[in-house]
Amino acid sequence: MRKLIPLAVAGLTLVGLAGCAPAESVSTETTATQSAAESADATETDTVTEGVESTETAVTETETAAPVVTSMTSEEVILAALMGPEGEYAAAASYLAVLDAYGDVEPYATIYSAELRHADALIRQLERLGVEVPENPYLGQIQAPADLETAALAWAEGEVLNIELYDYLLTMTDDAQLTKVLNNLRSASLDSHLPAFEAAAENGGTLDTFSGGH
Repeated sequence: MRKLIPLAVAGLTLVGLAGCAPAESVSTETTATQSAAESADATETDTVTEGVESTETAVTETETAAPVVTSMTSEEVILAALMGPEGEYAAAASYLAVLDAYGDVEPYATIYSAELRHADALIRQLERLGVEVPENPYLGQIQAPADLETAALAWAEGEVLNIELYDYLLTMTDDAQLTKVLNNLRSASLDSHLPAFEAAAENGGTLDTFSGGH
């Protein structure tokens, strides 16, 4: 038979053995346990911190992402072509600023008149839709470049941006009348205005004659 030891005696025996353990051994075990706990706490803290930073980064990227425009109304397309910084109102005001500063020089004079016709074509589209026609907000707000060569280079770049604007707007509408107008305006910029300003830039900023305003 197995000899049974009363529970009280067994408990005292265990306490006695623990009391007999060397102090250094107990201290070492306690320190190791504390170190392990601290290490675990530090690891959990680092993990939580990294998770928070990752979440904050994801939120920031979501908040700063620009919305993608997939469609526009006919009114919005017309106003973008007319009122945008690369549109017809801005172009007309830019060329008028050059004429005010340097006189009736080409190709600015002829292209300025063409830009007024372009603006009128877009205005007629607004009137077709029953939309109120806005005034040109750029008049008197644009300063002429320091010299005509700089002006020709700047307005050549402006025509490139104008063409890119029409490329974009043509993908945003299925209005047959409006599409025809936009294509005509794009062609005038690509086939007439841009080559004229490029030629003027190579000629010191002006052209002796120019008749291709469209």
